[in-house]
Amino acid sequence: METYKMYVSVANQQVYHRPHDSPWEYEVEVPNAYVSIFHRLFDQMYDLEIRNFYRAHLPYIPYHYDKDNHDIDLRTMKVYALIHEFTDDESKRFIEKLPYFR
Repeated sequence: METYKMYVSVANQQVYHRPHDSPWEYEVEVPNAYVSIFHRLFDQMYDLEIRNFYRAHLPYIPYHYDKDNHDIDLRTMKVYALIHEFTDDESKRFIEKLPYFR
């Protein structure tokens, strides 16, 4: 199976194809089929954050009852699980210490 090296920034919700494109946190080597999964998860997180922005202007809906916050957390966990699957041992150990990683 052919793999593809990518550089992932969870903070910026971006995937870079060259290491000098922008700052990144994790280097992963994934099968080609997984490249689009990273893009899709980050796109979904962006859309949810836009919805959260609009919801923030409605004071009668407390943010902690907002399903979108939970959906963002779920996608963040999925991103970290994918990174954990395809990264080096040092990054795996770090991710295993994060509260998102279960």
